[in-house]
Amino acid sequence: MKVVFIGSGNLATRLSLEMQRAGLTIGQVYSHTAAHASELAERLGCGWTVSPEAISPEADLYVFSVKDTALQSILSAMKPNRGLWVHTAGSMPLDIFEGYNKRYGVMYPLQTFSKERPVDFRKVPFFLETVSEADGAFLQEIAGRLSDDVRFLSSEKRRYLHLSAVFACNFVNRMYALAGGILEKEGIPFDVLLPLIDETAAKVHAMKPVQAQTGPAVRYDENVINKQLAMLNDPDMQEIYRLVSRNIHKGDPK
Repeated sequence: MKVVFIGSGNLATRLSLEMQRAGLTIGQVYSHTAAHASELAERLGCGWTVSPEAISPEADLYVFSVKDTALQSILSAMKPNRGLWVHTAGSMPLDIFEGYNKRYGVMYPLQTFSKERPVDFRKVPFFLETVSEADGAFLQEIAGRLSDDVRFLSSEKRRYLHLSAVFACNFVNRMYALAGGILEKEGIPFDVLLPLIDETAAKVHAMKPVQAQTGPAVRYDENVINKQLAMLNDPDMQEIYRLVSRNIHKGDPK
């Protein structure tokens, strides 16, 4: 089984290394930046290219892990082949490949990735979509080598899954950054928040998030809220504080 990776970012790095660990052969890496392509290729022990026209046509699976805006130009430069072309994006539809290759699909791992931080892929949910049943079985077998949680999901449903992930991961992490900024100004180390962060995350394994919610916004304690708003000198942070507090007080989202 030979795999070509189109992309060399966070997801492409972790997924390609995990596929190699699972016994798949990574034959080539493409990136528009030579330094990035060669760096990942060196870790994988394979060839690399910065030219879409030079992407090998002999692989069984082509994993496209690039920005949505870059994908179209790469597809336009590649020639069709017998391999299965899949992208790894939550927000991109299946039919983005239509007209470029006969076999195509989606393999979306729902996780946050960083190049140098290993992830336990056995626990990462993979969401698949293909045109044909045969390719679905093929992709399911590959994903099954990596994860214990493999499911099929339509492009429309996957859009909402990705939207929820933005709230649950990207926005939450931004809140960590804002909290860290407040502490840094006062000379307080960020790690004092880690037990609180860990317990907050652990709670939602046992109860609904709305049931786990605590703090002044739940009861809309205006005395505390107004004092804390006055402590924030940044208008953007004041706006975030007000908006999130009002939303928390509204209760269960509909």
